Amino acid sequence: MSSLLNITLFGLLSGVLGTTAGGLFVVLVSKIKNKLLSILLGFSAGVMVAITFIELIPEAIHEGSLTTAVIGIVLGVAIIGFIDLKFPHRHFTLDRDGGEERAKHLKTGILLSIGIAMHNLPEGVAIGAAFMVSYEVGLALAILMAIHNLPEGMAVGAAMSVGEVKNSKIIGVTILAGVPMGVGAFIGGFFGGVSDLALSIGLGFAAGAMLYIVFDELIPSAHKKMKGHYAIAGILSGIILGIVFIELLH
Repeated sequence: MSSLLNITLFGLLSGVLGTTAGGLFVVLVSKIKNKLLSILLGFSAGVMVAITFIELIPEAIHEGSLTTAVIGIVLGVAIIGFIDLKFPHRHFTLDRDGGEERAKHLKTGILLSIGIAMHNLPEGVAIGAAFMVSYEVGLALAILMAIHNLPEGMAVGAAMSVGEVKNSKIIGVTILAGVPMGVGAFIGGFFGGVSDLALSIGLGFAAGAMLYIVFDELIPSAHKKMKGHYAIAGILSGIILGIVFIELLH
């Protein structure tokens, strides 16, 4: 039980710290350098790819079978994809000088926070399942998901800031948007510990969720933030360091 509580806590911190840090950037700094964000997003994507193909998928096959691993991957992609379509959480601007009506930006911020919260639940499940492989893999994934949540918190903060929402309320909303990741981590850790079959599907789910996030969000966003080779540098360095990190665990 204590292990499950720790997994839940790590998932909660991953979600809350990521989105809250994004909100704080908007409130305190106003704008993060696009070059740094491009490299950071690319690096996160690279490490996720390494963890997915070297740890999550092989472990899913080992714990169950190729069939259960594939079922989990398909479920992960399908559920994250469905939520992505039904609860979009991107398409935002950090431009504070636009002439849009404040009410429109306020509504955008609220909808974005709801969308992010919905996305964080299954992403938390992926963290919980990753912890069932090892503490190190779960912790690495929790840190990467926090980085992934950084621009999402910035999205909410920027929209609400333009809508003239108080800074304290902006921080409060970004905190709440990250909470479902803790709930998801509990679910992933709980069902992952039920049986080898459940763990295999759970690890496959984590792999599918990560692949969707990497190719639908992180890599495109990394390229969009800054033209040039910053994103590629981040992605390749992330893959290389991810491989080294995983090998050091064994």
